[in-house]
Amino acid sequence: MSEQSSLLSNVRIVLVNTSDCRNIGSAARAMKTMGLSELILVDPIEMPNGQAQALAAGATDVLKNAKVVATLAEAISDCGLVVGTSARSRTLPWPMLEPRGCGEKLVEEAYNFPVALVFGRESSGLTNDELQLCHFHVQIPANPDYSSLNLAMAVQTLSYEVRTSFLIDQQKAFQAKGENLSKNLPKKTLDEDEYPIMDETERFYQHFEDALKETGFITPSHPGLVMTKLRRLFNRARPDVKEVKMMRGILASVQRAAKANDKEANKE
Repeated sequence: MSEQSSLLSNVRIVLVNTSDCRNIGSAARAMKTMGLSELILVDPIEMPNGQAQALAAGATDVLKNAKVVATLAEAISDCGLVVGTSARSRTLPWPMLEPRGCGEKLVEEAYNFPVALVFGRESSGLTNDELQLCHFHVQIPANPDYSSLNLAMAVQTLSYEVRTSFLIDQQKAFQAKGENLSKNLPKKTLDEDEYPIMDETERFYQHFEDALKETGFITPSHPGLVMTKLRRLFNRARPDVKEVKMMRGILASVQRAAKANDKEANKE
């Protein structure tokens, strides 16, 4: 089995609302040099054309096979881990990873499900709402006096960290078992239970928000930062599938109790 069809095919590069198709071509080239092939374009302003192909050089296959979707939520719906790139600190701090730790975590969890590394717009990066869809944020510690990295440079830097972690992981497995596992990569067990994919996680957050509105904890006209803070809390905790199901069962119970109380109040 080639590297392209191995664990690295579970590592997805997502480019959001890219304005210059040449950057997409350069990013594709950066990916392929590190053995990555899964590229998703979220609502690109300029679709890849001849200029993008020229800058992709020998990575035109990555461009050709790139998937185009309308939203970031659609791009990551089947992912179990999502890491968003952020060049600046936010009002509400989010769990952060260093580039080396980012590569290690993506490779570790790619044994179990697709994982995504998300890059934002050339001029403004990812919005706060988009960053809230990510479990972790990663920031490249560039020179603070000149921290400007173009999109392809950022993709190259973090793709390198993914590849480095992948090769180290393979070597450890080789030393432990005396065989080259690039031909047969086994599924690892992160915990007793697997983490939910993003689509399931988003349904949990929507259920949580609905329950809080029904009980009056959140006022729809003035929701504040309640859900943002809850997302941050649960991203730190990383509940597994069974824990998410348990939480949704609790929420359903709270909703039933709230409806029963409303009925009793109306009778009176």
